Amino acid sequence: MLKLNKKRVQSGDTIIEVLFAITVFSLVAVGAMAIMNQGSSASQRALEISIVRQEVDAQAEALRFLNSSYLAAYQLGSNEPAANTPAGQWAEMMDTVVSTGSTSASNFSVEGTECPSPPQGSFIINAKRAMFVEPSQGAIVPAQTFSQVRYDLVNGQSTVVAADGIWIEAVRSRTVEGNNQSDAGYIDFHIRACWSTMGSAIPVLVGTIVRLYEPR
Repeated sequence: MLKLNKKRVQSGDTIIEVLFAITVFSLVAVGAMAIMNQGSSASQRALEISIVRQEVDAQAEALRFLNSSYLAAYQLGSNEPAANTPAGQWAEMMDTVVSTGSTSASNFSVEGTECPSPPQGSFIINAKRAMFVEPSQGAIVPAQTFSQVRYDLVNGQSTVVAADGIWIEAVRSRTVEGNNQSDAGYIDFHIRACWSTMGSAIPVLVGTIVRLYEPR
């Protein structure tokens, strides 16, 4: 009587099991890449906001310096400081602010995916030299990457090439007879920045307000 040797038969994975495994692996890989992209976008956005805030702070400090210089010259009786001095730059800036005649700031909000346009009379400060950059020079342009003031050396001096998505709006106080602050004589400088960032269809807005007083 012949004895038959039984051999263990090992069956392989079916095509359905292979496809299921590939599908699971693909979902995990895609999810991991999406999380990595979100993390990279968040890091990039945080870095841009930090840099732009430094630019805004630099503009605010330059405004305070120009104002302090003018107040010091005013106390010394110099009503017409030299144009190439910080006090003279403040006086020149005030001439532009008065001629613009703004009594309120523009609407600082995003409509759709576009940054708001700087209103007429908006300007910028050369923070490296504490110089007023007139609106007529057309230095304010839409941001190419993020909001920043770009400089270049011209004859050994830092000159503003462009203000990418960053500008200043000056709003003078209203003088109302009988109001306790009718003689306050202050100016609110709205420093604003707007740019498109990676991973978001809505632009980023950063802004602050600096209130400075005029001598009376």
